[in-house]
Amino acid sequence: MRLAAVLIMMLGIAVSAGGQTFYGTTDVRAFREGRDREFRDKAESPLKVEDLASFKGLNYYAVDDTYRVNAEFVRTPGEKYFQMPTSSGITKKFVKYGVLKFSLDGKDLTLSVYQMDAAVLVKFPEYADLLFVPFKDITNRSETYGGGRYIDIKMPAKGTVILDLNLAYNPNCAYGSDKYNCPIPPSENSLNVSVRAGEKRYEYNGYKQPH
Repeated sequence: MRLAAVLIMMLGIAVSAGGQTFYGTTDVRAFREGRDREFRDKAESPLKVEDLASFKGLNYYAVDDTYRVNAEFVRTPGEKYFQMPTSSGITKKFVKYGVLKFSLDGKDLTLSVYQMDAAVLVKFPEYADLLFVPFKDITNRSETYGGGRYIDIKMPAKGTVILDLNLAYNPNCAYGSDKYNCPIPPSENSLNVSVRAGEKRYEYNGYKQPH
């Protein structure tokens, strides 16, 4: 099974045709270029077939350093694997790896960080340092995808990490296809702030404006 298929299965993300993922990078420009390139590639794109021809790039907020914050990373050893719900109704196996503590908009916030199923990581050890941060915020539905967004970070080597919310992206399920199983952010990762950074909502063919 190709790595792209494994990551789509687990997270709703994909890798480039060359097999190198840009998920987990800290370079916003490289990340956005990679995302747009991926979406233009028929073999990799989560777009509906009828949207491919008219695709001109994803919708992003302008990069804002306000959303690039220093976060304290606290490891949470001893956590047990659990089944995270997905958009399709099935579940996917994750373990809570740690917690990020940071301040934004004058509020002290936390986000839990998760690691994929160990059985997957055994097969693809080169991705063992990639951690998953799904979250929701006040902009969901009005400006960003209603099901929340994701960030991927490299496993911190020390007790602090730069959390760049400009790297937030939509799960593949945000583009109208029903072939993906996209994890739904746990309630503990619902932020009571507006994160106007990263990827915006995409109005695919047949999209209905939420009420």
